[in-house]
Amino acid sequence: MHREPNDLYPPIEPYGSGMLEVGDGNLVYWEVCGNPDGKPALVVHGGPGSGSTPRSRQYFDPDRYRVVLFDQRGCGRSTPHASDPAADMAHNTTAHLIADMERLREHLAVDKWLLYGGSWGSTLILAYAEEHPERVTEIVIPSVTTTRRSEIDWLYRGVGQLFPEAWDAFRAGVPETSDPAGLVAAYARRMESEDADVREKATADWCAWEDAVVSMEAAGGPAPYSGRPGRDQLALVRICSHYFAHGAWLEEGQLIARAHRLAGIPAVLVHGRFDLAGPLTTAWELDRAWPDARLTVIDNAGHMGGPETRRAVLEALDEFAG
Repeated sequence: MHREPNDLYPPIEPYGSGMLEVGDGNLVYWEVCGNPDGKPALVVHGGPGSGSTPRSRQYFDPDRYRVVLFDQRGCGRSTPHASDPAADMAHNTTAHLIADMERLREHLAVDKWLLYGGSWGSTLILAYAEEHPERVTEIVIPSVTTTRRSEIDWLYRGVGQLFPEAWDAFRAGVPETSDPAGLVAAYARRMESEDADVREKATADWCAWEDAVVSMEAAGGPAPYSGRPGRDQLALVRICSHYFAHGAWLEEGQLIARAHRLAGIPAVLVHGRFDLAGPLTTAWELDRAWPDARLTVIDNAGHMGGPETRRAVLEALDEFAG
């Protein structure tokens, strides 16, 4: 299907969808679109807890790809939803999500698939691929992160040097914590409060901070986090704070240290030089540790991307379509 270089493919609807039982009382929403006989590709959304979006379908040539999207545990159309305080977060970890992806692959009778996703999606893609490299054909990542504790500390403390007013408000949201390094864990505790007002206030404070970090980017719009529907905001913050308070249950630097497990998997990494949420150094270090990866730095982009980021991603996905 023809498209202009900077244009996404036309909107398409799924030809199949369902709810997959993954254990622990969780049902994971999935959908498939494009060509049923096309190259399998899995879209791994960010957040964690953002949920999949119809726009993600449009990065793939629908004539050549069989595109699978899913909502990770606790968000989107998956159940139970993390906005419900009764939803048990004990069964929502990186290891659970990796197992869910494998179960979905088997359910859809996919032998191998291309993986696409950025931000938190990047971390989950790398964790999955290092666990199951034989199931991955290629990888395309815009906005590289590995969720090291150093990256989490930068996002929720270090970058506050550039936005001191917003960071002061973020810190004031958890007055019970005197240690700036404990802010994420404090927010995670507040998101488990039985008091709905406490959870809603923590959600608003967290989203205001996330908005501030990307506020100099044109691509994100005025309030990419605070502008989400209330239910989705609650789930996003509850899941994010839960994962980041635990360092995503990964050893520090694990994903880059084990990048040798990705040998033979071609990859395109696309990263904005002015990504304040996830500095370029992580993408640079991953590229150096992974000979089969190709890093493209977009000089005028940040975490939310933009036209040049979109072009680079589309070119990579078109190239890998065969």
